[in-house]
Amino acid sequence: MAPNVGPTPQLQPFPVFASSTPPSSVWDRISTWASENKAVVYTIAGVAIVVSGAGVAYYLTDSKVTTAGRDSKKSSSKKDRRKKKEEKKPDIEKSPTESTDTPKASATDPSDDELPQVDEHTVTRLSAQERKEYAARLKAAGNTAYGSQNYPLAIDLYGKAIICKPDPIFYSNRAACYNALADWNKVIEDTTAAIALDNEYVKALNRRANAYEKLEQYSEALLDFTASCIIDSFRNDASAQAVERLLKKVAEAKGKAILANKAKRLPSPTFVTNYLQSFRARPPPAGLEDSAQHSDDTGMGQLQLGWTSMGKKTATSYEEAAAAFDKALELGDLGDLEAWAYNMRGTFRYLRGENITALEDLMTSIQLQPSLTQSYIKRASMHLELANKEGASEDFEQAMAQNASDPDIYYHRAQLHFILGEFSEAARDYQTSIELDKDFIFSHIQLGVTQYKMGSIASSMATFRRCIKNFPGVPDVYNYYGELLLDQQKYQEAIEKFDMAVDMEKSNKPVGMNVLPLINKALALFQWKQDFAEAEKLCQKALIIDPECDIAVATMAQLLLQQGKVTEALTYFERAAELSRTEGEIVNALSYAEATRTQLEVQEKYPQLASRLQGMSGGLGQPPA
Repeated sequence: MAPNVGPTPQLQPFPVFASSTPPSSVWDRISTWASENKAVVYTIAGVAIVVSGAGVAYYLTDSKVTTAGRDSKKSSSKKDRRKKKEEKKPDIEKSPTESTDTPKASATDPSDDELPQVDEHTVTRLSAQERKEYAARLKAAGNTAYGSQNYPLAIDLYGKAIICKPDPIFYSNRAACYNALADWNKVIEDTTAAIALDNEYVKALNRRANAYEKLEQYSEALLDFTASCIIDSFRNDASAQAVERLLKKVAEAKGKAILANKAKRLPSPTFVTNYLQSFRARPPPAGLEDSAQHSDDTGMGQLQLGWTSMGKKTATSYEEAAAAFDKALELGDLGDLEAWAYNMRGTFRYLRGENITALEDLMTSIQLQPSLTQSYIKRASMHLELANKEGASEDFEQAMAQNASDPDIYYHRAQLHFILGEFSEAARDYQTSIELDKDFIFSHIQLGVTQYKMGSIASSMATFRRCIKNFPGVPDVYNYYGELLLDQQKYQEAIEKFDMAVDMEKSNKPVGMNVLPLINKALALFQWKQDFAEAEKLCQKALIIDPECDIAVATMAQLLLQQGKVTEALTYFERAAELSRTEGEIVNALSYAEATRTQLEVQEKYPQLASRLQGMSGGLGQPPA
C-alpha cells in the first residue's frame, strides 16, 4: 500500500492502494471543488457537474440538498417543513381551472346514471363549455373512485375526462391508478402524454421516472429525475436522492458489463511504480545477482529478466516483467526461488485485476515459504480491496508471527488503519516502522500525513521539514508536503514544492517519471487562479509521459467540466472508466461519466432548463481571484 494523501475517501470505502495518491482520494478532492472554490456546479450524488462559469448554484452534499452560503439551520428547518408538506400531497390532483362550484362527486363510487355518458363519437356533439364541465365532473368522480381504491373504475372515468378535455392532470391521475396496479408500461404511456402537454410537469416526470426504474430502465429514470430536480429547483429531497440512487445503479450495470469484457492489462507505470515502491527496496534474491549466469530459456533466466525489467519502470518493461514471471513458472526448475516467483506473478496478476488467480499464487507462495512475509502483506492488500477487513487483519497477524521485526508489516498495517480512519493506530504503526528502519521515506511521509489528518498541523509540518533535511533529493517528500500546503491554501508555497518535485523527477527518472507532481500543480493553479489553460497544459504533459495515468485523465475531465466543455469532459470520464482496474473504480469513473451524459441529455431534451440552471447563482459571487 503506497502513501495515502488527500481527503478521506467517500465514494469508495476501500480504495486502491497502488497509487501514491489513491484514485478515490482524487475523486473526492475533485468532487469537493464546488464548495472549496465556489464554482458554479450542479452536483449529482456528490459529482460536480459544471453548467456555467460564474457564481454558485445548488449542490448536493451527503445526500441532502443545500444551498451554498445559506444558514444551515434555517435551510434544514425549511426543508423539514417542505418534506412534511410533500408527504401530505395526494397522488391525484385537482385541475387548477376547476371552479369552486364544480359538482361534487358522491362519497361512494358514482353510478353510471349520475355521470355524463361520453365517447369519442358523442363528445363531438358537445359545446366547448359542456366538454369542460363534463371533464370536471368525470375527473372528480375518478378522484373519488381512486380514493376508494377502485382503480379500474377510476381509470375508466379519467379516460372519459380525457376524451372531453386532454388535460395533463387527467393523464397523470390515470397514471397514478396504473401505478397502484403496477402496470408500469401504462404509467409510462400516460405520463408521457401528460409531459407532452406540459413538459415541466414535475409530478408526471417523477411518476414516469419511478416506472422506468421499476422496469430497470435506469438511464431513462435518471434523465427524468434529473430534469425534475432542475425544474423543482432541488426542493424535493426524494427526487434528489433518486438521482443519487439511479446514478449508482446505471454505473454499476454498465460497470459489470465493462468488467466482463475488459481485457486484463497492467495499469499505468505511475500506478505500478508506486505500488512496488511501497515495499522497501531489497537486493535481488540470491542466484539472480549475475546477469550472465542464466540463459533466457530457463526458469531462472526468466526470473532474472523479470527482475531487471522491473527496474526500468516503463509500461513496456513492466509488461516484460509480468510475462517473464509467467514464463519462469512455466519452465520451472526454480529451486529456492519458487515461492518468490509465485509472489511476483501474483503481484502482477493483482495489478492486472486478476484477483482470484493472484490470491492463489500468493497462497502457494506462503505454503512454499511461510517466512516470506511480503506474500502475507500483499494478500492483505487484496483482502482489503475486496472489503474483507478481517482477512486483511489476519494476514498481518500471520506475517508478524513469522517475523515481528519486519518494518514492512507495520507500514502496511498502518495503511489499513489509515484507510479505515483509525489515525492513532496508524501513527503508532508508522512510528514502529520508522524505528525498525529509519531509511524508508514513505513511513516518514505517511506519518506526517497521518498527523495532519489528526489535526496536529504543527507536528505534521515539522515531520515534513525533517524529511526535507534527511531526504533532500527525494521528490516524493516535496510532492506530499506540497499537497498539505495546498490543503491549507498556501498556494505559492505548494506550487514551489511541486516544481521542485518535478525537477527532481526529471533528474532522477527521465524515463518513467512520476507525474503526480504535475497533476498536483495543475490542481493548485486551478484552485488559486482558475488558470484553466495552464492546468490543462500540465495534465496533457502528464498524459504524454504516462498516457495510462487515470488520475491525470480524471483531473483533465474535471477541468474541462469546470469550463462547461461537457462533451469533451465526457470523453475523458469514459477513458477513466476504461483505465480502472476493479469494479469499484469503474463504478466511480462511470458515475462521473453518467452524470455528465445526463446533463447533456437534459439540456438537449429540455433546452429551457440549461439557462434556468445557470440562473441559480443566487448572488453568491465569483470564485475567489
